[in-house]
Amino acid sequence: MANIVVLGTQWGDEGKGKIVDLLTPSFDVVARYQGGHNAGHTVYVRGTKIILHLIPSGILHPDTLCLIGNGVVLDPRAFLDELAALKKVADVREENIAVSRAAHLILPYHALEEKYREAALGEKKIGTTCRGIGPAYEDKVARRGIRAGDLLDLGVLREKIRDNAAEKNAFFRAHGLPEIDAEALCEDFARYAAAIGPFVQDVGLLLAHKIKGGSSCLFEGAQGALLDVDHGTYPFVTSSNSTAGGACTGLGIGPARIDAVLGVTKAYTTRVGSGAFPTELFDAPGPLIAKRGDEFGATTGRPRRCGWFDAVAVAYACRINGIERLAFTKPDVLDGLDEIRICTGYKYRGSLLAGFPTEPWILDKVVPEYKRVPGWKEPLRGARDDRALPQAFKDYLRTIEDLVEAQAAIVSTGVERHETVFLEDRARGLFDLAAVRKGAAPGA
Repeated sequence: MANIVVLGTQWGDEGKGKIVDLLTPSFDVVARYQGGHNAGHTVYVRGTKIILHLIPSGILHPDTLCLIGNGVVLDPRAFLDELAALKKVADVREENIAVSRAAHLILPYHALEEKYREAALGEKKIGTTCRGIGPAYEDKVARRGIRAGDLLDLGVLREKIRDNAAEKNAFFRAHGLPEIDAEALCEDFARYAAAIGPFVQDVGLLLAHKIKGGSSCLFEGAQGALLDVDHGTYPFVTSSNSTAGGACTGLGIGPARIDAVLGVTKAYTTRVGSGAFPTELFDAPGPLIAKRGDEFGATTGRPRRCGWFDAVAVAYACRINGIERLAFTKPDVLDGLDEIRICTGYKYRGSLLAGFPTEPWILDKVVPEYKRVPGWKEPLRGARDDRALPQAFKDYLRTIEDLVEAQAAIVSTGVERHETVFLEDRARGLFDLAAVRKGAAPGA
């Protein structure tokens, strides 16, 4: 089978967790390539809600190798807490988890830096999770970061912590903030080294051996394409490359190893935190969509802003990621609406724009143009194949496919694995449909 990237085509929260978990039976390896514990990938298994932040969403399948790549920034405490929580609800095999020795670590001072900077921005704040992800990436690019491989040598680890603490404390003193105790930090991270050291490996080399041996791999992205630090709505973005190219740099694989990119796309649009949002709904049916869709952040609990489907934004995401197939999620949230709108274009200063502008000062002033389509009255939940889908929904989906120039291979009609419709002719070649269906069967 193919090696595929699975990523979000919007501002995150598209339902990537369900899709990666659903497809895992078709793959030998699931590898996360960027982000940190700011991600919240939600999976439901027989009514139990499981939220994954760092560990790949394939972890609920005990025979799958789950890798955390060098493009991820890893908070040791968060990783260990997540692993302990998972063991209470699932058969988790530690030997099937590996952390790249080149993955950078998040230290307590990173979160303190971020909280201060966000507060200082006031109304111009980015709206981050304040978990230290951005400052950890800053240290990585500034060549002063501490990596997972440093946990394997306590002498090196302590030296790096002391050097970094001295620099951070200068910043904290200048801003009247409490200083970091470098020696206490050294002791804490010595304990983390003992616990995490056994997971640390050369993930790029491990992946190369697996692929050479015929293993199939799913490369899991976090956040969404519109939050990519280079291609997203900068500066209201995440601090990593959440687009498909990030899979190469974030795992140590060549682009020729990627056979396809599957874009996870929500049937409407949401955004959490600050930033322009052209199709945002400030009145009905926005609150109804938010309630039905349980649109609250899996990581922070913050309410998500909701709006109509934005085909301009998703077409852009499909273009920059080379997406030809979609996993279409949460259309059941729109059940029963008399009319649904799809954004088909933006006008700026009276003229129709040729594409999606990533500059917030433009995006904030665009006027969306809408196509109005009739809604569907029959519930989508419970549909098992495309013949059971209402015609009005099929028309809605077809309109979106034409606008974004990609076709849906999967339609999610609920949160559980079995609440999924596969469009077989479009899914063929992406994954082993029989294996996925077996894993998604009720009670599996």
